Amino acid sequence: MVDKPYKCSLCNQSFFQSSALLNHQRYVHSNRRPYQCPHCVRKYKFPNDLKLHVRIHTGAKPYLCGHCQECFTTRKQLKAHLLRKHNEGTWLTCHLCDQKYVGKNDLKRHLLQHENMKPYVCSDCPKCFYTASELKSHQMVHTDFKRYCCSLCDKSFKRRQTVKLHFKRCFDALRLNDI
Repeated sequence: MVDKPYKCSLCNQSFFQSSALLNHQRYVHSNRRPYQCPHCVRKYKFPNDLKLHVRIHTGAKPYLCGHCQECFTTRKQLKAHLLRKHNEGTWLTCHLCDQKYVGKNDLKRHLLQHENMKPYVCSDCPKCFYTASELKSHQMVHTDFKRYCCSLCDKSFKRRQTVKLHFKRCFDALRLNDI
């Protein structure tokens, strides 16, 4: 096995290149978000993340299926569509259980579950996670920032799932008041 000489001092994850270590530290261990959406208050660590987010506001779907003319917001969505609907492309298959995945990161996360490895460690508490995105989602519990807002009553929430549940209750309550 090839040695990964660049080790993160915060979580001990190792990398082949120093640039990968720097990206890891910036993405996982830094709260700096210099890229702000021109349409809302969301901020991002990377310009590509902002670019993908802005598509929510603009409705842009630049990835077109050549078979059925359906459009998609991301390349990954198009790739999944091509595999599922047109049998075009190659599934990534787990060598342990034959489960299939569209993206290499999805397969990588799945393999970590087989190994029961959670390399992403919260800097504010001892919780560990399989992926950087799970860690990022968790870290919201340590902040006062509430990025999800109910469009019916303007109440704010930290998690998307919580605002969805609230919205349903809020909608039902409003509907009952109208009866």
